[in-house]
Amino acid sequence: MGQSVVNAVEKPFLMSVEDVFHLQQGRLVMPAGRIERGRVRKGDEVEIVGRGSGVTARVVDIDASHVRIDEAGADMNVGVLLRGVAADAVERGHVLATPGSISAHVRFVADITLMSEDQGGADVVSGDRLRFYTRSAALWGTVTLHGVDVVRPLHGAEVTVTLEEQIALEADQPFAFRQRGRAAGSGTVRRLRR
Repeated sequence: MGQSVVNAVEKPFLMSVEDVFHLQQGRLVMPAGRIERGRVRKGDEVEIVGRGSGVTARVVDIDASHVRIDEAGADMNVGVLLRGVAADAVERGHVLATPGSISAHVRFVADITLMSEDQGGADVVSGDRLRFYTRSAALWGTVTLHGVDVVRPLHGAEVTVTLEEQIALEADQPFAFRQRGRAAGSGTVRRLRR
């Protein structure tokens, strides 16, 4: 009688940085946020990805509500203590990740859908500068429409987005955007571009 074996492959670690604390006169940096997937352990090497970063650092300790723990997993809110990282190397909007598991980009193809006019949706045309929100990052970008001249409220389209700064991106990542200071719509990253 055969026995079924489940091959449990752990997903790479990914945490969105929501805040950064500087400890011991700046010798330690503690990015804090929610772990999106995978696990992180004391001693692990992590990569800081986004907005011109890309440095790696070793995890010195993990803080969960002022309690030091040896490891943390998905859906936990933690602080990850890093030593030897420049004070400005990590900021809100970055991610901490397993080295090489995610990269930073400025261009991507996405499907977007606009909200109704009552909710803040307004016509979008190629060249519009919108404010994009994904994970804990918020930054400006310009859209180029594919196959249509205008996207109207309650409609959708495929677009190319060119951001003004690099952020950690991957396929199927959701985002929201604002136009003229108002919530305007949402979308999903389909393909990353160089």
